[in-house]
Amino acid sequence: MKLRSAFTMIELIFVIVIMGIIAKFGVEFLARSYETFIFSSVNNRLQSNSATTVEFIASRLQHRIKDSVIVRTTEAANLTALSSAAGGTEYLVLEWVSADIEGFRGTGTPLWSGILDLDAGIALGNNTLVSPDTNTSDINNLIATLSYGTKGIGDAALYFIGSNNDINGYGWDNGGAAFTTQTNVMHPITSVAGDVSQFTSSNAGNFGGVDVYEYYKLAWTANAIVISAPDANNMSTLTYHYNYQPWNGERFDDANTQSALIMEDVSTFKAIAIGSIIKIQVCAKSRLVEEYSLCKEKTIY
Repeated sequence: MKLRSAFTMIELIFVIVIMGIIAKFGVEFLARSYETFIFSSVNNRLQSNSATTVEFIASRLQHRIKDSVIVRTTEAANLTALSSAAGGTEYLVLEWVSADIEGFRGTGTPLWSGILDLDAGIALGNNTLVSPDTNTSDINNLIATLSYGTKGIGDAALYFIGSNNDINGYGWDNGGAAFTTQTNVMHPITSVAGDVSQFTSSNAGNFGGVDVYEYYKLAWTANAIVISAPDANNMSTLTYHYNYQPWNGERFDDANTQSALIMEDVSTFKAIAIGSIIKIQVCAKSRLVEEYSLCKEKTIY
């Protein structure tokens, strides 16, 4: 007879106990590993989305006309200058007028120089400004391209650096009416036939009796960042609006303006002003990891 070796009862018990331990802690280890992976993925996504959004907004605010920045508590509410906005108040709309940085960079040289020849302008009368090394024809083509063919040089305006600024002089909340004089902060202009270095008034007024300064910025659009009302999960979206001219009586929510969704799942968007410096904060929230949000901040000088 041949004897066959087999597991003893004690050995079987040890095997069963060890397999039970492995099963218990192995499943827990896998669950924790999966949980860590999900958390890491959510964290990376929130980091990326919030950082990209903050940089997007900051890059546009960098070229703002500093005294033009306003906020609103709702889309239809009256404006408040950001510099005098009450701390702790929730504002849903941030708006500003930006200088035309694309045209100022140009492809080789700037399309507008930012300098006026005041003596030459005086010689031509009250309705003409002379800007050496400016090309209004190229500016018109650029604005048409950036506005999808809906705007041109006749929709642009000049801002004189050094002038006294009234927040209402930008055209905010002008009741849908365009400026009819050149006595505001923004001065609507258009080109002069036959001379690409000259601007003339595009409204019924002229520059007579207006303080005209040597240095200027050219603008053709205002910009708005709007945070939507929170949904059932207390999350909002951020939308960017552009291609509208307050000095022409337009608003960011008009039908002819362009807009783009820049971020979803936003829990907080804030902007505060310290003098001419603006600090923005964007907080993103996850739908997968409960009560987890991540914030990014940036200071714009």
